[in-house]
Amino acid sequence: MILLLALVSCDDILDESPDNRTEIDSLEKISELLVNAYPQALYTPFLEPMSDNADDKSFSATQTRLNDLMYEWGDFFDDDVDTPTNYWNEAYEAISQANQALASLDELGELDVVQRGEALLCRAYGHFMLVNIFAKAYNPSTASSDLGIPYVTEPETTLLPQYSRNTIQEVYDKIEADLVEGLKYTGKDNDYKDSGVARFHFTSRAAYAFASRFYLTIGEWQKVVDYSNMVLGSGSGVVDIRDYTNDYRAAGLSYSEMSSRFGSTMEPANLLITVGPSIYDRNHFLLRFQLSGNLARNLFFVGNAAGLAWSEQVFGQDLFFNVPKYNEYFKVTNQAAEIGIAFVQTPLLTTDETMFNRAEAYAMLGELQLAADDLNTLLSVKSQGYTSAAVLTTNAIAANFGTAPDFYTPFYQIPADAIPFINVILETKRSVFYNEGLRWFDIKRHDIQVNHDRDVTPSVSETLTLPKGDQRRALQIPTEAQSRGILPNPR
Repeated sequence: MILLLALVSCDDILDESPDNRTEIDSLEKISELLVNAYPQALYTPFLEPMSDNADDKSFSATQTRLNDLMYEWGDFFDDDVDTPTNYWNEAYEAISQANQALASLDELGELDVVQRGEALLCRAYGHFMLVNIFAKAYNPSTASSDLGIPYVTEPETTLLPQYSRNTIQEVYDKIEADLVEGLKYTGKDNDYKDSGVARFHFTSRAAYAFASRFYLTIGEWQKVVDYSNMVLGSGSGVVDIRDYTNDYRAAGLSYSEMSSRFGSTMEPANLLITVGPSIYDRNHFLLRFQLSGNLARNLFFVGNAAGLAWSEQVFGQDLFFNVPKYNEYFKVTNQAAEIGIAFVQTPLLTTDETMFNRAEAYAMLGELQLAADDLNTLLSVKSQGYTSAAVLTTNAIAANFGTAPDFYTPFYQIPADAIPFINVILETKRSVFYNEGLRWFDIKRHDIQVNHDRDVTPSVSETLTLPKGDQRRALQIPTEAQSRGILPNPR
């Protein structure tokens, strides 16, 4: 009997698969896989201090290595949450999930389903964010030789595979191919029956908003307008853009209610949302290189382009000025030890950004009245006491918002009559998207020089400058990736 039992036990063991990973054998399991195909990391903590949206609050404020080094455009290689290395790792992890979903769809023979579109869009988005952070700005005249990032299209099946950097042109070509192919499959079902769940996935509108951002980056203006219209409609009226005037200020929301609503599924402006580990909500208003009193006055307190006070509210004073946009959720992992993981939920794509994209594209196409219409629409729900008297005419924009011809120097030529429109659109966008990280992408795209003042002693200060074309605009490739054969960025 003992021998018989031993033989039966051996048979049972031999019948077990040595690979205990979940078998992806249904569309439902692929949908579950795609939940993790979005970078679960925040880029604002390291991009915002690099931009002109940061200033020195001096020695009384809290100093951290990350905030300090990013303010002076240094290289930071720790892999904690909220760091460049963490974002690199999480973005490639998301890409690997998308690649596995695509491979599993091929194995199942599912060739025409919404999951394929979502996986392609996730892969395109992950690579788009990586190339915009860790490589030079797109320039078609040099993109074929400029180093991009590895574009990964297959699941990893070997231990520590070696990758090499594609050129920027190759990366953008592959992003566009995935984007265009992915758009074919959006809307093949009802874009998720649960509207709350839908905001965490590439629905049709989120996909079109991503396309609007992509084509803005490479300067294809008519496509920016076309895809933006698919999100907003072709008119210039108020759609579901973020209404700071009525939904936040007039509604009498508290600080915590504002921060909760900002990144929530209840906010109609949010088209795509992500959740990831982050402690940014705990310390962003304490950091030394953040929203100083002088910067708060320039961005918010002197009013906006319409000559009105912003409806967007700034809280705190001097050392602690901040705008409510982050709301931490703390997940307890060990009740006895009282430890856990802090998470932050934040929007990745919004209707507001899409309208700013369209306004800029209109200006580049010479449709100056349409550009002004979109700008006025945005200001109408972000200003206190907005009336028809506050409407900015094309003549007023041309007369009051000019700037030096060499202030904005993208790879394309901005028509002289469009410069005031580009200037007022981007300066308005700068305030609206304060502390969301997006300003850095406009700085890179337009090659804007950034000056940072910093106190050396209580009585001595210096000015740090990031000139146009500076190599530090591309964050350094993480050391772990370099150790696996990926070339670093020149310095």
